[in-house]
Amino acid sequence: MSNAKVEVFIHYIHYFYRFFVTMTKRRGLLLQNAFVVVLGWICTLAGIYLYFNWVDVFTQWRGMQGYLRPGTQLFSIWKQLPVPVTLDVYLFNWTNPQEFYRGSNKKPHFVELGPYRFIEIPDKVDIVWHTSNHSVSYHKKSVFHFDPGNSKGSLSDKITSVNTVALTTALKFKDDSNFQKMLVARTLKMYNAGVSITKTADEWLFTGYTDPLLTIGNLLSKFNKYIKVPYGRIGYLYGRNNSIAYEGYFNMLTGADDIRKLGQIHRWNYKKRNGIFEGECGQVKGSAGEFYPPNLTPQDTLWSYVPNLCQAIPLDYTESVQYHDLTAYKYSGGEHLLDNGTLFPSNKCFCVGGKCERSGVFNISPCAYNTSLYMSFPHFYKADPYYLDAIEGLKPKREKHEFFMIVEPTSGIPLELGGGFQINYLFEPIKYLPPFDQIPRAFIPTVWIETRLQLNRELTALIYSVPFFTWIGQITSVVLSILGVMLLCWYPVRFFIFSYTCPTQKVHFLSRPSDSTHLTKTSLHMESLNDEETIIILQQKPPSSELIS
Repeated sequence: MSNAKVEVFIHYIHYFYRFFVTMTKRRGLLLQNAFVVVLGWICTLAGIYLYFNWVDVFTQWRGMQGYLRPGTQLFSIWKQLPVPVTLDVYLFNWTNPQEFYRGSNKKPHFVELGPYRFIEIPDKVDIVWHTSNHSVSYHKKSVFHFDPGNSKGSLSDKITSVNTVALTTALKFKDDSNFQKMLVARTLKMYNAGVSITKTADEWLFTGYTDPLLTIGNLLSKFNKYIKVPYGRIGYLYGRNNSIAYEGYFNMLTGADDIRKLGQIHRWNYKKRNGIFEGECGQVKGSAGEFYPPNLTPQDTLWSYVPNLCQAIPLDYTESVQYHDLTAYKYSGGEHLLDNGTLFPSNKCFCVGGKCERSGVFNISPCAYNTSLYMSFPHFYKADPYYLDAIEGLKPKREKHEFFMIVEPTSGIPLELGGGFQINYLFEPIKYLPPFDQIPRAFIPTVWIETRLQLNRELTALIYSVPFFTWIGQITSVVLSILGVMLLCWYPVRFFIFSYTCPTQKVHFLSRPSDSTHLTKTSLHMESLNDEETIIILQQKPPSSELIS
């Protein structure tokens, strides 16, 4: 075989080898680019999805782990709070009841005494689990201990206030005949029962006091089924200490099927309506007091069912606060709760007998044996000026009399509770029934009770993981989205940079001799073999290199 043929054979072998290597590199480069593009789309789409849905994904995952059930830390804390609950009671001493009559130029004057502080130890008893509807039933039991060291005053303090027994008796016969009213008036006079009565702080609160009219009422109830006397003693908190029946029987959802239902009251005393108010006002709804829906926003309203008020009370967002390094929302009671139906038409059903008072109080007489009882915020805070203008001695202050709750919004767990309600009695003249026939119309304050609860730093630390993982998820979604965009842009950007940093040149096929096909780069413009211009894009190489066709 001649040397020329050997050289040609070697030349073709070399050519096919380089062609194979080039194609292999191009195929690998295509696969690499395809992988980068696919990974970029995955990261981008995953980041976008998590950004808008991470809260729901995390909430569902937390629901599988964090619902209420026996044997968990959550159950232990729910059953018996490991932090103290304080109950501060303020009593109003009525200084001039003898001047409370029509035509008097003296307004009823009051002096606030207290606080009389009690430490509450709450507990849940008679617990029954219902797996069929994912709920739990229980009674609330609270034991109260007087705390003299943090009280301003003694339980033996003498306090003059509304004679609730005489007032209730008079109201019972308000629409009866004049003859019956005369008999009642003589009975009141016989026992020297006027519009006011003086008792000790202890008697006004948990111990209670006896009254001759109660004894008569209990005796008459045996012969007349329409006469009902619920207690043998009278006191604002009588029957509450160490009682399991005081607040009724609760049925609450555990969140096993949906964490957003955790803590929502399902039934109270086996009913979904309390039978006290009509329409929406009589519904048993809202939280039982320990848990609220997760992922709260400032637009949400917190509803809590309060058995002593026979209604669910709304709290609206007021501001964001810091609580033990947690960002929390503060919800407070306001117009939504106190309105008489003017601003919130749904409150109209609280107007007993179609009669609505000015905003600032709500009638719970049907919930309290029709005793003409009205609730308000302490010192008529946020109430119509009408109530304060009729009396003297009360000065509402936001920092002292606001009813509020601070909640960690991601978990829906309350961190702090403060404030309370004031008990007022409505006095109206009752014809032909002295001494109530000479009194003016006025709302007389008697007592307000403030509940205080604050989670300590140790309990707050247990909640911190919930907003932390929510924050981590949101950060991760942003990082994934940025990484995905970078991967998607990598190949176009790389091609763009390569195109502008690597110079290209136009070359033409040279006239070639019969025995060779070498191309030599001599200039940018060269004549082609067939007088036709053919453009070849070449990467610039060192001057000594040759292009082999």
